[in-house]
Amino acid sequence: MADSPALADGGRRRSFRRLTLVLFIVNALILTGVVLLAYALDVLDGPELDTIDARFEIRGDEGPPEDVVMVEIDDVTFSELKRTWPFPRSLHAEAVDRLRRAGAHVIAYDTQFTEPTEPSEDNALITAVNRASGTSAVVLATTEVERGGQTNVFGGDQVVRQAGARAGSSNYVNDSDGVIRRVPYAVEGLESFAMVAAEEFRGRPLPVREGFEWIDYRGPRGTVESVPFSRLVEGRTRPDFFRDKVVVIGATAPSLQDVHATPVGGGRPMPGPEIQANATATALADFPLQPAPGALNVALIVLLGVVGPGFALRLGPLRAAIAGALVAAAFAIGVQIAFNAGLILSFLYPLASLLLGVVGALAIGLVLDAFERERVRDVFSRFVPEPVVDEVLKNVDEDLRLGGERELVTVLFSDVRGFTSFSETRSPEVVIDVLNRYLTSMTDVILKHGGKLVAFMGDGIMAVFGAPIPMDDHADRALAAAREMAGPALERFNDWLRSSGDGDGFKIGIGLNSGAVMAGNVGSERRLEYTVIGDTTNTASRIEGMTKGTPHTIYLSESTRLMLVGPQPDLEHVDELEVRGRRAKVVIWTIGDATAAGRGSARRAGARSSGR
Repeated sequence: MADSPALADGGRRRSFRRLTLVLFIVNALILTGVVLLAYALDVLDGPELDTIDARFEIRGDEGPPEDVVMVEIDDVTFSELKRTWPFPRSLHAEAVDRLRRAGAHVIAYDTQFTEPTEPSEDNALITAVNRASGTSAVVLATTEVERGGQTNVFGGDQVVRQAGARAGSSNYVNDSDGVIRRVPYAVEGLESFAMVAAEEFRGRPLPVREGFEWIDYRGPRGTVESVPFSRLVEGRTRPDFFRDKVVVIGATAPSLQDVHATPVGGGRPMPGPEIQANATATALADFPLQPAPGALNVALIVLLGVVGPGFALRLGPLRAAIAGALVAAAFAIGVQIAFNAGLILSFLYPLASLLLGVVGALAIGLVLDAFERERVRDVFSRFVPEPVVDEVLKNVDEDLRLGGERELVTVLFSDVRGFTSFSETRSPEVVIDVLNRYLTSMTDVILKHGGKLVAFMGDGIMAVFGAPIPMDDHADRALAAAREMAGPALERFNDWLRSSGDGDGFKIGIGLNSGAVMAGNVGSERRLEYTVIGDTTNTASRIEGMTKGTPHTIYLSESTRLMLVGPQPDLEHVDELEVRGRRAKVVIWTIGDATAAGRGSARRAGARSSGR
């Protein structure tokens, strides 16, 4: 007897579930294996280091170390001593004597004394170091290390030993991106400057180590307590500031170019002596930052690799994607908590395993869903005409495609005046908060008037009116948005800025231009962005730049004025200006009354924009 339709359908469903299970298992095995191979080959080493920088920033400033301070040869020193670099060694001798008398436990001099100068000057410093060695340990830095750890400090290691001092290598270890995150235990057989300073402070050798140790930076530049070198040698420091401390002396003045990129400070370079001070404090704390064992990282990669397929089997692909996002967030939080506790877990590889698993499960689910849709087509076509089914399924299946269409639009560019100088005098947290507040306010205005936000460019905004949905009044909408951005929206933002005590407010410039553009999605199959390109867009950007140095906030082109549907009685002709990159001049209009001085400023701005 033939099987019933119900039994046949049940068999198909069981086969479908078995196929789904097999596909998800194969997906998990293959993608997790790919990530494990990438981990073994350090494919993501550079981006992984960037995540460690982010962990430092999230952890924040931990305050100055207790046992390490600095003496900075800084701009204040040059101003007060009225001397040029290098200083005579008798002056360094005075610094050593004053630190000895102040009770410094270790005098770590991050200045190289390898080349001889005047004999009397050299002898003055060597004698001062010898005097200090009776009560304070003296560590001298060098970047010139010969094989076997030999140096030429004071003319040779024998002189250094006779003076009662030790030499240490002050060479740094730069990662592939030029950032200093680790300190070597030794270079060419000579212990690192920071390691020697820590050993002298403790009075015993550190455990024998090989390779590198992570520097546990206490915070950005300026976190380590310091005094200018000039005030040390002139006796103008607190009597107890140096007592029982490691005192790192070195050049921090920018003109001496001993500054380097570190994982803290948001990209602001740190002077070499402060890096040495952080490395010394790290050694004194027994190197609290340690990388996780490789086996633990592998376990995380495998565990998170099965999350996506596992969730997809239980919840379905779309819900699994949401659950995967929650797991990713929880993992990121866990990685940060581990870092704060001193454990550096791999972040990108387990996260990549999780994301690939979720994406793979989602892709498999969508493919299987396509088969299901065909089954639905078979059923649905029994009740409605075939053309209706085709139209419904076509609309549902439609996805983003590469390419674009020619559209008639108005492009808007805006930019904040003076934001760069504002950001240089504020902390990164304040700058980001202010910028986000401004961009949110202006974005709301653009969207309110039917515009499409195309891109943020720092504090600049690019928007388009009339695409992707065509509008007959795109020029009116763009001008209305510009009026509100430069008027009520900017006033509300400036009121907030003044009330928060972060300045007197900003001015902005807005440029509008209308015409034909190519509008659509550009990019790759993996990443798409909607944009509008062409001469209209380029000219709009140039017009915005022409508002600089003028009394006007809004400039619009003649083409925009001609496309306005509604009356705009307050538009005023500015001038016919040259635009860089275009042969023909552009007629510029603005809002409100323009004075003769304003026209002159506009002409000068146009000349600058054209490169004259």
